[in-house]
Amino acid sequence: MSGPDSNTETLVVDNGSEKPDGEKLQKVLARMGYGSRRKLEESITAGEVMVNGKKAKLGDRVVASDKIKFKGKPVSNDEVIDNRILLYHKPVGEVCSRKDPEGRATVFDGLPRLKSGRWVSVGRLDFNTSGLLLLTTDGDLANALMHPSSRVEREYLCRVMGRVDKTMLERLKSGVELDDGPARFTDIQEGGGDDDSINQFFYVVLAEGRNREVRRLWESQGATVSRLKRVRYGDVFIPSKLKKGQWMELKQRDADVVYTMAQMEPRPVHKPSKKAAEKRERQSRKSGKHINKRHD
Repeated sequence: MSGPDSNTETLVVDNGSEKPDGEKLQKVLARMGYGSRRKLEESITAGEVMVNGKKAKLGDRVVASDKIKFKGKPVSNDEVIDNRILLYHKPVGEVCSRKDPEGRATVFDGLPRLKSGRWVSVGRLDFNTSGLLLLTTDGDLANALMHPSSRVEREYLCRVMGRVDKTMLERLKSGVELDDGPARFTDIQEGGGDDDSINQFFYVVLAEGRNREVRRLWESQGATVSRLKRVRYGDVFIPSKLKKGQWMELKQRDADVVYTMAQMEPRPVHKPSKKAAEKRERQSRKSGKHINKRHD
């Protein structure tokens, strides 16, 4: 992405020497996946970021040699981070946070280890929701995809308990009022179910990602979602061959699609050597076994 922040200028310091002016602190941290620039500006203002042993302030710029700490933990801002994007089939029973105060399993437990950088999840799926989750080492990409202005569609398959009629479906598409504002499904398609069954399946589409929005929309009509799976995020569909707990890495052609969804210029993704690529493929096929171990 271009802009004034990406230009490298020079700054004359007291001893008369020159050094690169660097990049804005919040931009560096956002690229590394520590949050959106707006959230990071709040963290800087709150005194949660240190640079070279001193509390950072808004407007600070950093270079590779600067020592940064975010919430007390060192940030390696001089590392060259491999740009990678994963598609993960999240199972029910995992949380999307890095650490859970209740000690529950997280989506990061079974991901491939990184030599540099860290995996950033693109949005969240709640504990009882399964399905497609994108993860990337490019924090700018993650933040762009999650920004409300992106309007990236999310499609879910839901199993709904309760009586559902055409009038209810029309209300859900035209919009209902939730406790955090109006919400609606942009599309609803029937997914099957017996006429005499209390369960019916529907494919529903949202253009935003508010907390528990699918479940709350159905609950507003007196129905209950008993199973929920995300099957699509924008132009990315979950492959039928990808089992729960498995991940697959996107190659350049598919990564370009993700960047286009985020309204960003595509960036090159890491291309491993032939030997490394074969090892990665074996890891991908074996991924998901960590779920079975939990039940042993």
